[in-house]
Amino acid sequence: MARSDRLFEIIQLLRRRKRVVTAQWIAEQLEVTPRTIYRDIAALQAMRVPIEGEVGVGYLMRSGFDLPPLTFDAEEVEAISVGLSLLTRTGDRGLVKAATRVAWKIADVVPQHAARQLVGSQSQVSSYGIKLPNAIDMPRLRRAIRESTKIRIAYTNSKGEKSLRTLKPIAIFYYVEVALLVAWCEMRSDFRQFRIDRIGSIEHLDASFSKEADALREKWLKSLAISPAERF
Repeated sequence: MARSDRLFEIIQLLRRRKRVVTAQWIAEQLEVTPRTIYRDIAALQAMRVPIEGEVGVGYLMRSGFDLPPLTFDAEEVEAISVGLSLLTRTGDRGLVKAATRVAWKIADVVPQHAARQLVGSQSQVSSYGIKLPNAIDMPRLRRAIRESTKIRIAYTNSKGEKSLRTLKPIAIFYYVEVALLVAWCEMRSDFRQFRIDRIGSIEHLDASFSKEADALREKWLKSLAISPAERF
């Protein structure tokens, strides 16, 4: 998480709490160390964000600090609610947690009637969807895609054949029942799609392909127009 995003998250957490909270609690919510929170809160206080408290005691946001309101009509609120709910069907627990944080942020800054509609939407989404293996760290896999770093996977194809593949991951497709990892496969020297539920393990390598990432994605997108067939 970028520092600017983390500072915003800290503000949101403090605005939702009416009592003093510790740096340890904030750190657990954001999955960082308390020392990081100490530095971030000091930075926010230097920017005159009204946070009271100190190290070893806890922190509290003074009342009156607000973000500008957002305005959504009824259809837009329903669209947001359904869209966030649909993320539960991806099986990606990291995205589901992120969706909850998004809902909180929106509920914090929209008028009260819209917040109630967002939380108690009349449009509901089935929980049926993708079952991802617990062994796969999806947030870390998505980070490898964002940061353009190579991975090595242990893969079993539809015939039961096992292989080790070194990949340059570029995208994830979430379908109704399966999620596919799109990557440049060094063994095949071509793009391949791998069912994530058939990946036994992922090793994250200290090797970047950032200089060619954009070109790879462009080449892959062009290939879809020529041959949209999926390879497993």
